[in-house]
Amino acid sequence: MCGRRCAAGTAPSGRAPAGTPAILGYTPAQRFGAAAGASDPHKGETVKIVLVGAGSAQFGFGMLGDIFSCPALAGSEVALVDINPEALARVASTAGAFVKERKLPFTIASSVDRREALAKADVVVISIEVGDRFALWDLDWNLPLQFGIRQVYGENGGPGGLFHALRIIPPILDICGDVVKLCPGATVFCYSNPMTAIATTVHRRFPGLKFVGMCHEIASLERYLPDILGTPFANLRLRAAGLNHFSVLLEASYADTGTDAYPDIMAKAPAFFRTDIGFSDLYEYVRRTGQAPQTEGSTHRPKIGRDASSRPWSDRTLFHFIMERFHLLPITLDSHLGEYIQWAHDVADHRGIHDFYDFYRFSLAHVKPEIRLERHERCVAIMEGMISDTRYEESAVNLPNDGLIPDLPGFVAVEVPAVVGRGGLEGHRFATYPRAFGALLRNYCGVYDLTAEAVLTKKRECAVQALLVNPVVDTCARVDEMVDLMIERQRPWLDYLA
Repeated sequence: MCGRRCAAGTAPSGRAPAGTPAILGYTPAQRFGAAAGASDPHKGETVKIVLVGAGSAQFGFGMLGDIFSCPALAGSEVALVDINPEALARVASTAGAFVKERKLPFTIASSVDRREALAKADVVVISIEVGDRFALWDLDWNLPLQFGIRQVYGENGGPGGLFHALRIIPPILDICGDVVKLCPGATVFCYSNPMTAIATTVHRRFPGLKFVGMCHEIASLERYLPDILGTPFANLRLRAAGLNHFSVLLEASYADTGTDAYPDIMAKAPAFFRTDIGFSDLYEYVRRTGQAPQTEGSTHRPKIGRDASSRPWSDRTLFHFIMERFHLLPITLDSHLGEYIQWAHDVADHRGIHDFYDFYRFSLAHVKPEIRLERHERCVAIMEGMISDTRYEESAVNLPNDGLIPDLPGFVAVEVPAVVGRGGLEGHRFATYPRAFGALLRNYCGVYDLTAEAVLTKKRECAVQALLVNPVVDTCARVDEMVDLMIERQRPWLDYLA
C-alpha cells in the first residue's frame, strides 16, 4: 500500500540539517524580540501590534483577549485598524474601557488610516474580507455550479476559491506594500482565506517580507485524538503537513514511551468518527435552541446534549475515503478537503457541507463576541516565543516551501510545523512525504502559480488558465463566459481583470 510509510521507502521524519537557515528570521538589531531581559516572559517587552480588520468584533475582541492574557506582551501598544469607522469605534471603545477597568498594562489606539497605524509596527495581524461576505461567497459557490462545474464548496479551492482569491489578494498586497515601506522588519500574520493562494502570491510579490499564514484547522488534532487514544494531549507528539486545508497527520508518537501512535490512530479513529457529532447535528441544535457552540479553533468537542451523530461519518465521508485509500488521517473536514480533489464530489458529505455553511453563517450573525482573558490564537504564542526565545515547535504555519516538503514546488506556500525563537520561524523540513497524497497536492500547485500570476499581472487570461488547469474543472466550453459573468457580478473587486 502506498500510504504514509512508503513515500520514498522511509517514514516522513527528520529535522533540518545543522546549519539550515531560519525561515522568516530576524537580525539582532531589530526591535521585536531584541530587548534586554526579554528571555523572562513575565517582564514583558514593548511591542507595537497592529490588528487590520479589527472592526470585526469576532476577530478584534478575540485577538485582544489573547494579547491581554500574554505577560510577555505587557506594556505593548495595540493599534486597531478598519475601513468601517463605526465598527472600529465600537471595538476601540470597548477595548479601552476593558484595559482601564482592569488596569491592564496595554495602550490602545485606533485609526482608519492604515499607514498611520503601521508606522514602527513590530507585528501586523490581518483578518479581512471585502464586500458582502456571504453574498459574494454564494456567487463563488453557486455560479460555477450553474456552468456545470461540480465543486463541493467554493471558499478556498475550485472555481469559487479562485474568484475568492482574485478578490481578496489585491487589498492584502496593498497592506503588505505599506508594511514593506513603513515597518519592513515587522512580522505579518494573516488569517484570511484562501490561505495558500494569498501566501504564495504575497511571497512572490514581496519575497523579503516576514509573512506567516495562520489557520485554526490544526486544533482538530487536540480536539479528537485524546479521546480516540485515551491519553492526554500533552502525551502526544504530532506533526502534520501539506497545503492549507489540504493537510494530513504524518507523525504521531506517545511522549511517555516513544512508541508510534499512528497504528493506534488508524485502528481506533474509524469507530470514533463514524458516530461523532457533525455539523448537521450542530445545525439542528442551533435551530432548536438558538445557541451556537464554539467550533472554530476550539480544542474541545461541542456539547449539545448527546454524543452520537444522527448520521454516520457526518462531515467525513470523503475524510473516510482518504483514510481508507491513502492510509492517512486528514486534519480537516469534507468541506475543505473536497475543494481540491477532482473526484471529491462523488464521495463528500454534501448535506454536512451545507449544514456547516448555514451553521457558520448563523454563528457570525448571532453570537455576540466579547473580550475574554483567555488564550486561543496561536499567533500570540508565536509572538511570545520570539520574545522569550522559547524554541518551542508551533504545530502549523504557512511558509514558502523552499524544500520543506520534498517534491512540491518551492514557490508554493506549505503548511508545516516550525520552531519558534528569537531568530524567527524555522519551518520543519520533512525528509520524505507520502507519495500518493503528495501527488494530490501537486495536482493543485499549478492553480496557485497561475492565480498569483493573474493577480500580479492583472491578466484575465491567467485567471482563465488557472481554471483550465484546476483539477475540479472538467469542462471548458463556457469557462470564458463564466469568468466574464463573475467579473461583472463581483464589481468592483474584479474590475482589474476586465
